[in-house]
Amino acid sequence: MQTDTPARRNAVALSVLAVVLVLMSVVVVLLREHAPGNMVPGFIIGLGIGIAGALVMAWRVLRRPDRASTFERAWTQTGDEREDALLTRALAVVGLLSLPLVGIGTLAIGFGAEAPMVMTLLLGALAVTGLLSFAVFNHRS
Repeated sequence: MQTDTPARRNAVALSVLAVVLVLMSVVVVLLREHAPGNMVPGFIIGLGIGIAGALVMAWRVLRRPDRASTFERAWTQTGDEREDALLTRALAVVGLLSLPLVGIGTLAIGFGAEAPMVMTLLLGALAVTGLLSFAVFNHRS
């Protein structure tokens, strides 16, 4: 008996999207009320880029799974065991490197570096680590 029908899958996807949008709306209202400076426009732009990227990735996987990349299939959990293993290994590398990188960032802030710059560099370093480790593991297997 098949329980994963396209209508059910679409309903779950739309429900998840609605919950994310409601939560982000609450965060935007809280940031507007309590955040320093002009943090809200940057958050909204980053949120929009992230949601647009996730929607494009989901659309590519749902419409033409044969043309979607290995990462897209792994990230949306529609791939096979190999793709899931690649993503798990890449995220494990990010997890292993996150503690030392956060420690280095904390020391940098303690020695007087600007906190927003350090956090941006930390986020970029973790993203690059994830991308490189996924690419290396994908190439090796």
